[in-house]
Amino acid sequence: MYRSLARLLWGALKPSISTMPLPTPVPLSPVSPIRPVVLSRIGQPTKLVSPIKIPNLSVLERSKQLAAWTAVDQHVKPEHRVIGIGSGSTVPYVVERIVQLGAAANQERVFIPTAKFPTIDITLDGADEVDHNLNCIKGGGACHLREKVLAEAANTFILVADFRKNVEYLGTNYTPGVPIEVVPFAYAKVLQNLHHAFECPKASLRMAVKKGRFHIPLRFDYAPFELERMKEPHIIMTQIKMLTGVVEVGLFCNMAKAAYFGNEDGSVTIKTDDGRVEQVPASQ
Repeated sequence: MYRSLARLLWGALKPSISTMPLPTPVPLSPVSPIRPVVLSRIGQPTKLVSPIKIPNLSVLERSKQLAAWTAVDQHVKPEHRVIGIGSGSTVPYVVERIVQLGAAANQERVFIPTAKFPTIDITLDGADEVDHNLNCIKGGGACHLREKVLAEAANTFILVADFRKNVEYLGTNYTPGVPIEVVPFAYAKVLQNLHHAFECPKASLRMAVKKGRFHIPLRFDYAPFELERMKEPHIIMTQIKMLTGVVEVGLFCNMAKAAYFGNEDGSVTIKTDDGRVEQVPASQ
């Protein structure tokens, strides 16, 4: 997926052979009044056209698109130069919106799927589930180590997902459990720890068959905990992380600044880390 996102960004943002200067952008975005739309070289507003044809999108997909666009409009600032791109079904819409900002806005930016920079201005990523405090489960696609490095390196971490991921407590809808990355040598011991010391008999082993260009044979466990224990996910995260052999835990606690959820009716719910909840109506 990273290759396809990279090709999309490069194809849209590669330098133009024209030397005509871009005029100052002034029109407002149809998605958010916070972000002006980049003007074309002839001084007219650029038409915001998605490479994904709108008639082919369901109402839910349109709401995910609107959630991603709004997140970019409200959080990707002109001064941001290093931007982390996560994974998940909503992230292509994040990339789509960034591309629509135009070559001039993006020509000095660096977009990274792994934290090769010690500090990232902003990271936008999906989630498998997000609770009322913006703690989240990530790692259903076995990328939570890379994703957590991106999230921790970012000055601002933003989540974008659909309404099914918006829950009061983690583990409500996402039933596989907490993804845990483990080195092969220790997996049997860690699995035993989860079964007995953590009283999680349903913890099971899964193999990360496709890990892109990474050839380190890490193993991944799923540990489904009872809902009552997931009310304080930071405690579980800390306890599991202390087990020798554990590389990373797919619980992201006290990290997200805001979460954007595409709803079933096409609208968007925005939750922020200070407890505010806002609604964005469905786009026409």
